[in-house]
Amino acid sequence: MKNLKISNRWFFAIAMSLFTVVSVSAQGDKKSSAILEAMSDKYQKIKSFKAIFTYLPGGGKPLKGEATVKGTKFRLKMAGQEIFNDGKLMATYIKETNEVNLQDFDPAATGDLDPTKIYSAYKKGFKYVFLKERKEGNKSLEVVELTPTKKDSQISKVQIEVNKADKSINSWKIFQKNGQEVTYKVDQFQPDVNVADSYFAFNSKQYPGVEVVDLR
Repeated sequence: MKNLKISNRWFFAIAMSLFTVVSVSAQGDKKSSAILEAMSDKYQKIKSFKAIFTYLPGGGKPLKGEATVKGTKFRLKMAGQEIFNDGKLMATYIKETNEVNLQDFDPAATGDLDPTKIYSAYKKGFKYVFLKERKEGNKSLEVVELTPTKKDSQISKVQIEVNKADKSINSWKIFQKNGQEVTYKVDQFQPDVNVADSYFAFNSKQYPGVEVVDLR
């Protein structure tokens, strides 16, 4: 099997970071709790969505990506790779090598890196506090900072920016304990998209000559 440009783990991390909202059952001050509760309420009403985003690694080149989520299913495109997940089988396709890696999808194995757990990932294990309000063009953004309570977490803190007017997620920045920083910015967000279940399943007929690596 050829090396992947971006590991599955980080692909999941990108997806997770894009669609994670914070449950109010975590520990925080009243202002941050109100902000996160309003944001969570907004997104929990959405049955499916499509997002265009920019991934900004610290000191690296910005990457554009696209993600579609429907219930337990998701499809993520970025940097010449695609992950298809129909809730049972996960397929990672690498365009450069025309290769696809197949494996059973195990939510327990992916843990908090599963993008379908968008409303439960932060139910526990984080403290949060309101940092500030800032302007970006005509938008007023409220910034909340989260810190993990687990000492073995690879994350030092996460700063989430929420649009004060409509409670949508604008961007957030992840600070890792190894000194690396990454920012995710939502460029476009389309809620309740009409997408067929087949969109989340890899179809080899659409990729002539693809090399299939079955890891199951």
